[in-house]
Parts: sequence; structure tokens; C-alpha cells
Amino acid sequence: MARTGFGLAAALMGVMAMSAAQGAETAYAIFAGGCFWSIESDFDHAPGVISTTSGYTGGHLDNPRYEDVVTETTGHREAVKVEYDPSVTSYATLVDTFFHLIDPTDPRGQFCDFGESYTTAVFPATPEEKAIADAKVTEVAGLLGKPVATSILDAAPFWPAEAVHQDFWTGTEVLGNGSTRAAHYQRYRIGCGKNAKVEAIWGKDAFKGLDGHA
Repeated sequence: MARTGFGLAAALMGVMAMSAAQGAETAYAIFAGGCFWSIESDFDHAPGVISTTSGYTGGHLDNPRYEDVVTETTGHREAVKVEYDPSVTSYATLVDTFFHLIDPTDPRGQFCDFGESYTTAVFPATPEEKAIADAKVTEVAGLLGKPVATSILDAAPFWPAEAVHQDFWTGTEVLGNGSTRAAHYQRYRIGCGKNAKVEAIWGKDAFKGLDGHA
């Protein structure tokens, strides 16, 4: 069931904020699309995106850690907070892009990752954003000819993940297995079959709205 309280969520997350570095107003969108490493890497290639942050949202535990979330008892999903420039892109465009990065018909999780924390969701922070997300679900169900499993849930507090998970796809630190984070990520993405599955679902529209994907 969707949570209520758009006003509180907006205040907690700062849906609109002034970015001194950009000198312009920026906005935020939150998506859960399975492993946050992949969704973060994809949105880093989307025009108008300023920054991305991996984290957890939607659950009942404050300040969750990865070890908590993977128990599948917290209600949290792995998610990505996307900061974007509304003069370059829009919430509607980002929602459309998101659906073309995932398998929106799988209720179990995404690709090789299963469990509630890997299930897909959009977290609109205003009634206008919710209307956009709801309309996209209806559109996608029609395009694919299948029910959409992606939930549309009212925005909730977003908890940034541990530093090791941020920008994982570009990381140069060497892990315990002897690989850099970036090399480990590439093996994970290929092994998990994400690109192949997204391309099988969406064809030429796979990864729509990206300048490229990693």
C-alpha cells in the first residue's frame, strides 16, 4: 500500500534545492530498479542528470545498512536518488528512461537479484509526479501487453548507502577478490544478464534516454 504525506516527504528530501555549483534550481527523483550499482551507472549517462546517490528507501528502519536490507526484513529497497537540472530534462523523461532500464513485469526482483529489496518502484514526491508515474505504468502495460509489477509509492526518507556502494561502477579501489570495483561491477552486470534482458524486452528502445550505458 502506498504511504501518504507528500508534503513531509518533499520537505525531508528537498525536492527542489538551490545548487551553488550549478547556480540554478535542481530537482530530485528516486527510483528502485534492482541493484543500485546498475541504476546509478545508467542514470549517470542520462542528459540533465547532475549527480546520483545509491541508498535505501521505503522501509521502516531508520539509518539502514546494507547488512540490514539484505535480510529482507526492513521493507527497504535498494534505490537511487537522481539530482537533475529541470531546464535540461524533466521528471517525466526520467520516469520514461527508468522504465527502459528495467524489467517492469518481474515482481520477484531484477535479473539475477531476487527479494523485496530488489523489486522495482518509483517514489513520486508530489501529486503531479504521481500522476506522471501512474500514467507511465498504464502506458508500459499496454506496450508490453503484460501487467506491470513496478510499484508507485509515495516518497519516503532516503538513506544514502555506505561509501563503498557510491559510484561503484567507476571505483578504482581493489576489493578482496583482487578486482577493482569497476571490474567487479562489469563482471556482475554481464553475469547478471541485465543488458541482454532489457534489450530483449525493449528492443531498440532499451536504455532509452541515455547517452550510453555501462
